[in-house]
Amino acid sequence: MNSSTVLALLERFGAIITNDHIVYTSGRHGDMYINKDAIYPHTEIVFSLCRELANRFLEEPADVVVAPAQGGIILSQWVARHLSVMLKRDVLAVYAEKSADGTTFVLRRGYDNLVADKRVLVVEDILTTGGSVRKVVELVRKHGGDVFGVGALVNRGGVTTRDVGNVLDLVSLLKLDLDTWSEEQCPLCQKGTPINTNVGKGLEFMERKYARSRWTCDGCETEMTPSTSEKRPNKLLCSRCIGEAGDSFG
Repeated sequence: MNSSTVLALLERFGAIITNDHIVYTSGRHGDMYINKDAIYPHTEIVFSLCRELANRFLEEPADVVVAPAQGGIILSQWVARHLSVMLKRDVLAVYAEKSADGTTFVLRRGYDNLVADKRVLVVEDILTTGGSVRKVVELVRKHGGDVFGVGALVNRGGVTTRDVGNVLDLVSLLKLDLDTWSEEQCPLCQKGTPINTNVGKGLEFMERKYARSRWTCDGCETEMTPSTSEKRPNKLLCSRCIGEAGDSFG
């Protein structure tokens, strides 16, 4: 399975969103999103993608496959299953959960004992900055595991082995070059382009920015999807009010 085939699969199931305003997990903004949740319900596709990922690591066989929760749990199960069949031995699948404060990851349920002194492959669906995977790699090493590689469905941020903890091998089925910006430098924010709150971290961003959970226009009280204009930083306005109100709400 080459990158063109992977891209065609993602497009077929509506997993690639373009010309939008996205807030990524890293907090950075962009205009394109890989919606892995669009493919997870299709088990045959996930089966095939994970089999290909497992194939890429046959020369460096793993004892345990680890992934960050939530979406990565599905990948760890399928990749470990494929490796078990290919290697004709049991390859375990475990996952790391977010800590209580959400700043790092932890291995609960006795999983810390399962990675100790084992060769570990870390898998993730989408790489943007590599930050989450790096935390998982460091966590596994802390518990005595030997992380030899990282596998991902899509590397959309030009992530390198150094970004994920200086592992020996970083493999992705698809590489995409996407522009991302900080909130302060985001041209979409500057133009007042509405943030997509259905995917990524758009809804959390809006709730944090405006400290509200009920989304109505401050101009006409119409129920709406949250959007904003940087020229009106303390207001939520629907497109009609943005177009008609001028500076009266600024």
